[in-house]
Amino acid sequence: MIDVIETAIEGVKIIQPKIFGDARGYFFESFSQREFEEKVCRTQFVQDNESRSIAGVVRGLHFQKPPFTQAKLVRVVRGAVLDVAVDIRKGSPTFGQHVAVELTEENHRQFFVPRGFAHGFAVLSEEAVFQYKCDNYYAPQAEGAIAWDDPALGIDWRVPQGDRILSEKDAHHPRLAEAEIPFSYGEPLTECP
Repeated sequence: MIDVIETAIEGVKIIQPKIFGDARGYFFESFSQREFEEKVCRTQFVQDNESRSIAGVVRGLHFQKPPFTQAKLVRVVRGAVLDVAVDIRKGSPTFGQHVAVELTEENHRQFFVPRGFAHGFAVLSEEAVFQYKCDNYYAPQAEGAIAWDDPALGIDWRVPQGDRILSEKDAHHPRLAEAEIPFSYGEPLTECP
């Protein structure tokens, strides 16, 4: 059972599962296709990924170009991250705006990032184990990205500048205004109610 929290950007959703806990520990249903389709979006996830990162790592802002575009359902199983989705659909009333949510092993929240959004996260704990479901297979030739630190996006990553750790690739992505963006607002990217 889940509660769905709407965000300031249509289609981007925070999912709060119902946790059943007692002296032994806790239990929750981390994913139900039926309930997800009823309450969030009609999509079929085909690939699960997991990453481990140390404190200060910033990953992103990534997306996959058509026809390999991906929607993602992400969560943290250890530690804490600030997770970010940026609307990169040309013509969208929220183009260039973002939603940021803290995902932790304690709050068990999940974050749904639809197709047409760039995605990234920053590690706020000593380490973080991050899991995500994708509704399309990864294709290296379809990789796209925008600069995580583009001032026009105004993202507060909550990691001090001297503590940020980036891959060589993530340190050199173009700003949104200079990037090749393959998405337009109104295209049927995901079947969401």
